[in-house]
Amino acid sequence: MAGIFDDLKRTFQQGNIVVRLIYINVAAFILCTLVSVVLGLFGISSVEFLRTLYLPADLLQLLRRPWTLITYMFMHAGIWHLLGNMLWLYWFGRMFLYFFSSKHLRGLYVVGGLLGALLYIVAYNLFPIFDNQLYSATLVGASASVLAIAIATAVREPEYRINLMLIGSVRLKYFALFIVLFDALYVGSNNAGGHIAHLGGALAGWWFARGVSRGYDITHWVNICIDAIGGLFAKRERKPRKPKMKVHSHNSSRTADYEYNARKKAQSDEVDKILEKLKKSGYASLSDEEKRRLFEASKR
Repeated sequence: MAGIFDDLKRTFQQGNIVVRLIYINVAAFILCTLVSVVLGLFGISSVEFLRTLYLPADLLQLLRRPWTLITYMFMHAGIWHLLGNMLWLYWFGRMFLYFFSSKHLRGLYVVGGLLGALLYIVAYNLFPIFDNQLYSATLVGASASVLAIAIATAVREPEYRINLMLIGSVRLKYFALFIVLFDALYVGSNNAGGHIAHLGGALAGWWFARGVSRGYDITHWVNICIDAIGGLFAKRERKPRKPKMKVHSHNSSRTADYEYNARKKAQSDEVDKILEKLKKSGYASLSDEEKRRLFEASKR
C-alpha cells in the first residue's frame, strides 16, 4: 500500500495543473464517500455533513458557511457527475494549456467557480420562481469552473477544430455557442441551479480570454491569494549549517603531502611493472588483479 501512495504522490507532484486538479477532485469525492459510509454504519445520516461543503442558495446559511464558495467546486453528487466533469477538465484543460499558462488555468478554475456561485445565489434570491426551493437548494460540482476553461479556450482560438463522436470535426466557437445556448434554454429545468452556474462559469471564461487579449488578467488576484496561502504551508528550507573550521598545522599539511606523493609513487611503480610484464609476455599473462589495476590507471 505504501508503494501505491508513493506512486500517487509522485504523479501528483510531477503532473501539470490539470492532473493536480483532477487528483484533488477525486480525492475529495473518495474522502466524502468514505465519511458517508462510516456515518451510515453508525446510523447517522450524511446529509448534514455534506451540506457543510455544498454551496447553499440561502444567504443566511451562506453567512454561516462562507467556505462553501470554494469547497462546492471540488464536490460531486455521484461517480458519473465526477467522471463527466473530470473528462471535460482533462480535454479542455490540456487544450487551454496550449494557449495560456498553468497559473491562468488554476486561477480561472477558481474564478469560474466563484462567478458561477455568484450568479446562482443572485438568481435564487431574486426570482420568485425559486422561493419554495431557496432554503433547501444547494450547488455542487466543478461544472462552472470547467466550463470557464472551455469557453476561454474557444474565445482564444474560435477556429480551432475538435472531433466529436457521431458528429465529426467542429469549430470551437460553434461548440461553445451550443453549450451556452443549451444552458440558457434549460434554466427552467429541474437542474436550474446547475445551468445558471454554468452560465456564470461561461461568463468568467469569456471575461478572462477577452481581458488577456487586452492586457489585463482577472485571475491575477486569485493567484496571489493561492500563492500566499501555499506559502504559509510550505516547509521552510533549513539553512545549511556552516562547516566547522578545521585548523591545520604546517607540519600536518607537510605530512599529508608526503603521504600523498609516496602513494602516487607506489602506484606508478606498480603500473610500470605491469607494463613491463605486458611487453615481455603479452596481455594473456596478466592476472585479473593486474588487468584491473591497468584498466584503472588508464582512466586517470
